[in-house]
Amino acid sequence: MSRIDVHQHFWPQDFVELLARRARPPLLLRDGDGWCVRLDGEPDAPLPPAAHHPVLRAEALAHDRVDVALLCMSSPLGVEALPAEEARPLLDSWHDGVRALDGRFGHWGAVALDGAVPADVDAVLDAGALGLSLPAGALSSPGRLERAGPLLEALERRDAPLLVHPGPGLEDRLPGAAPALGLPQWWPALAAYPAQLQAAWLAFAATGRRGHRRLRVVFAALAGCAPLHAERMAARGGPARAVGDPLTFYDTSSYGPRAVDAMVRVSGVDVLVHGSDRPVSGAPADHGLGRAAGAALFRVNPARLLGGVTVRPERRLEAVA
Repeated sequence: MSRIDVHQHFWPQDFVELLARRARPPLLLRDGDGWCVRLDGEPDAPLPPAAHHPVLRAEALAHDRVDVALLCMSSPLGVEALPAEEARPLLDSWHDGVRALDGRFGHWGAVALDGAVPADVDAVLDAGALGLSLPAGALSSPGRLERAGPLLEALERRDAPLLVHPGPGLEDRLPGAAPALGLPQWWPALAAYPAQLQAAWLAFAATGRRGHRRLRVVFAALAGCAPLHAERMAARGGPARAVGDPLTFYDTSSYGPRAVDAMVRVSGVDVLVHGSDRPVSGAPADHGLGRAAGAALFRVNPARLLGGVTVRPERRLEAVA
């Protein structure tokens, strides 16, 4: 059984070039030998050129002792929430690029939220995606989750999982917004992203699971540690039982042993999966749970999340060198 990292990012060269040609965010600006990422309402951030080099990324798998990494769209870019005519060329370029990598990389499909229909989900799954990623902003209230319902029903019908990743929904678009000034680069990842994930988790707990009983869903970054608020949720009359949902998983990306241990105490080890968020967070930390739990996070639980799909890494690095 392969050791799987369920959450990494990769920006193919053609995708980078399309972002560099854009006149408004999301876009890339030249910054010396690398790039600067400009998004609506966020401070500019550097993009080191080596971070998305296919050969270097493949070599990093060996360093991490990972056999297969699942790549997803960088949803904080807001590509999925762009008008459809802007989003689709970027998404097509991204899909083409990640599919060209060797067999050690699988991927989560992504769709343009503007006008999205179930056939869009079928299309990305038919083209090789193991599941679908959606930005948390598209699911961050019961109303938004209901509007996304046809996409979730398509996943259920195909027995494919959902990844919920930080990022804006259609209603969160900020046309004409300027980059945030005076904020440190880490600010959105601590202020906005966990809040988006918590809201999406709460919406799914409140109404989503009732409507999608067979859907396997994994929340990035421990769902912003939303399950750790179960006691407060119970005190306010919320669905605290959601922390025991066997089909709701949490990836460990960007969190270390203390947060992971706390999640184990609340949700159990059977719903935790390893995610590194490479290259954003660098090499994954040791989860500190011991050998048996490590096997669960890297092997057993990802296999359940993916519905028993066998992911066999193929050694075809020459094709992307």
